[in-house]
Formats: sequence, structure tokens, C-alpha cells
Amino acid sequence: MPEKIIRVGHSPDPDDAFMFYGLASGKVKLEGIRIEHMLEDIQSLNERALKAELEVTAISAHAYPYVADKYWIMATGASMGEGYGPVLVSKKYRTLAELKGKRVATPGKMTTATLLFQIYMEGIEHVDIPFDQIMERVTAGEFDAGLLIHEGQITYDQEGFHKVLNFGEFWEKETGGLPLPLGLDVVRKDLGEEMARKLSLGLKESIHYGYTHQDEAIPYALEWGRGIDRKLGEKFVKMYVSDLTVDMGEKGKQALALLFRLAAAKGLLPAAPEIVLY
Repeated sequence: MPEKIIRVGHSPDPDDAFMFYGLASGKVKLEGIRIEHMLEDIQSLNERALKAELEVTAISAHAYPYVADKYWIMATGASMGEGYGPVLVSKKYRTLAELKGKRVATPGKMTTATLLFQIYMEGIEHVDIPFDQIMERVTAGEFDAGLLIHEGQITYDQEGFHKVLNFGEFWEKETGGLPLPLGLDVVRKDLGEEMARKLSLGLKESIHYGYTHQDEAIPYALEWGRGIDRKLGEKFVKMYVSDLTVDMGEKGKQALALLFRLAAAKGLLPAAPEIVLY
């Protein structure tokens, strides 16, 4: 019987590379399945998910209500910030009050970072640009501040930026300690529940392999580190590949449901979908 090809979309980032190392290296195998890895930035993966192009894909949590008719959420593979998350930075300003009436660069229409900005930052104009141009264009004076995702969250001070707000810290206080759901892995419903669970289990095994073989998985992950050294790269990976990534559980579900409710109440998302994990 021929192998079933499953295309898995994920970002070319250290945390995603670390999660998928077991599968990508062939150290973790799924019987009867051949995984094809599709590496694209998260905004592109969000857009592909709208068309249900890939069987399994990473998406922004923000995107899920738009694809809930086509995909289930996997219990495994979520990026959840525990007291950390997107960081609003500036070179000239230090407080939110100073940013009223100013322009902020945000990292993409369907990113969860931009959704959080829209939920909480009233009176501050924002413009979506590619995430990897934000620091440069704020430095050039095109924007007054920028909302950083990926490695920028831990390297901004080296570039002379001040932290105005860390959304992870803010969310933790606002919600009484819930994690901040930023990214999800989803599986297409037409594969059926049995296959969905098999793929979720395979990803869980891949993450476990990475953690128990860090001498292999960390150097592999840092190939996508965009100039960060091993120490910072390892810190970034372990920020976003945590116990909640292995299984988001009830706490992760609660956080996701709250994010969707807050956004829907402000008219920023369609009605919040039921959250069922596979």
C-alpha cells in the first residue's frame, strides 16, 4: 500500500524547526505516512489555510475562527507565551500615553500580535508590514514604534530600542495567569479523526525527541535563527516549546476561548468557534 503524503506547513523559525526535528530528521516515523515539510512565513501559511491547501499547518491563533470549518486544532504544537509575547518597542518613546496619535508598525493582518494590538491599543494607528522589516523601518523614522515577534522579542535592547509594553506580561496580569495563545497547529478535517490523532501523536513524539536529543535538535533549529547565537537561540526555543506545546490542555483551551471572545466582542473576529482538540 503506497504511503500517504501529508504536507505540513510551518515557519522557518528556531522554535518550529526544533518541534519538527524528530520528523524532519527521520528519527520519528509515522507508519504509512510520508511527511513533506513546507517552510513559509506565518502570514503565508494563514493565507494558505483559508484555502485549506495543506493537510497540517501552523497558523496564527488569530486565523483559526476563519478556518474552523476546515481544520481542527491539534492539542500539540501551540505557541503559548507564559509571561512573554509580542513586544511593543520604540527608540523615542517609553509609554503608551506618548504613542497616542502616533504610527506603529505591526507584523501582519492575521497575526495574533496585531489582533492583541487591536483589542487593547485604542487611539494608536497601526500599519501592517513584514515582521522582519519592523526594526529597520522604526529606526529609519518611518514609524514611531513597532510590535516585535520572533527573535526580536529578546534582541530589541541590543538594537537600542526601549520596551513600551510586553503583551505576554500584560495578558498574564489581565487574565489572572493564563498563557497567551499565539500560534496553533491545525489538521484538516477531511483526513478524519483517526488520522488527525495519529498526526498529533507524531508531532508530540517529535517534540519529545527534540528535548531528549538537544545536542542534535538545537543546532538544527538555529539554522533558522536569523543571526542569533546559540545561547539566545536556545532561550527562544525553550520560551515557545514548553509543556503547553506538548499539550495545551485545559489551560490552553481557556486562554484561546478568552482571546476569541474578547476579539469577537470588539467586532474583530467572527463568532468564536467551539474549541475541540485532537
